[in-house]
Amino acid sequence: MKHRIIVLGAGYAGAYAAGTLARRLSPADAEITVVNAEPDFVQRLRLHQLAAGQEVEAPRLADVFAGTGIRLRLARVTAVDPERRAVAVADADGGGELGYDTLLYALGSHVADHGVPGVAEHAFHVTSRPAALRLRERLDHLSRRDEGGSVLIVGDGLTGIETVTEIAESRPGLSVALIARGELGAPLSAGARSHLRRACDRLGVTVLEHTGVEAVEATRVLCADGTALASDATVWAAGFAVSPIAAAGGLMVTGEGRIVVDRTMRSLSHPSVYAVGDSAYAIGDNGRPLPMSCASAGCTGTQATAAIVGRLTGRKISNAKLRYQGNHISLGRRDGILQLVDDEAQAKPRYMGGRKAARVKAGILKLSLWATSHPTFGLPKRRRQLAAVPNVSAEKAIA
Repeated sequence: MKHRIIVLGAGYAGAYAAGTLARRLSPADAEITVVNAEPDFVQRLRLHQLAAGQEVEAPRLADVFAGTGIRLRLARVTAVDPERRAVAVADADGGGELGYDTLLYALGSHVADHGVPGVAEHAFHVTSRPAALRLRERLDHLSRRDEGGSVLIVGDGLTGIETVTEIAESRPGLSVALIARGELGAPLSAGARSHLRRACDRLGVTVLEHTGVEAVEATRVLCADGTALASDATVWAAGFAVSPIAAAGGLMVTGEGRIVVDRTMRSLSHPSVYAVGDSAYAIGDNGRPLPMSCASAGCTGTQATAAIVGRLTGRKISNAKLRYQGNHISLGRRDGILQLVDDEAQAKPRYMGGRKAARVKAGILKLSLWATSHPTFGLPKRRRQLAAVPNVSAEKAIA
């Protein structure tokens, strides 16, 4: 019986991890299945560009995994049962259950409304391709109107900053504003904060600092100080949340639902489960939790695959570097900020800004897409046989 590996999610972390496992493990001993709800790979780091009106490539996962031996199951994950080692899925045919011996959980994250009334009903977001396309349709409508329209972005994290500057540059006929809970760009160095302010001024972005949001309505946003701000399109970029599936399945999770893992990305409560990317609560080499980011997806995915291959083949597990080195922020297509951080996750004084930073960010995005689209490229050609194919008992597996 082959060792069954199931990868949940085919984002940056899941897609590349699946390809790495396929290249390093013998297909005679292991079978790998990727479960993903969408047929295409989503460049989540570029969804704000898609919403602003640009074309963003979305390779078909069937093409991405062609020739790798990876099975693709297009379905939505509805539950995980780590005690029975089973995953429940739903698709056009009704779905069913998939049994596994090793599970790699990479379901990522989605927009977090933080319980603010009206966000789910009235706000747009850019954490999925369908959501970005809905916002794009709304912006197209506003751009066609003679009177234009107002767009309000709530949240001054990286997603909020990139979204507001992208829309302002791509849609100059619209009035664009950003609501920041604190000081704009507070985590950045002084020089980078000044650069960000100049970019907002250049693009005509109105910035409202030290402002909390109490509720979102169809045509306005209600602030904590009682102010009502008119908005024809409110974009919610005030943080991310993970799926409740892991918590509901009994896995050890944090209060926000992220799976608690050890240094090798293995679940502390269920050793047959590994978690990577936004779904994992992993401690970096600096002793701090890794943030939700593409960079974290890369290093946690690298570590998880090394651990899975090492344990299944009886070899030493190598330690990948678990470091978050900085932020790469696009400010439209011709400007950007590269801000490195120290071991305490504090911004270093020096930063890179302007066109060079924008080109570096664009290069990173292209490299990420290429690496995901070629998941087995550059990996060792020798596929390792399993030390001993586990004999999973009937109580723990589903045929």
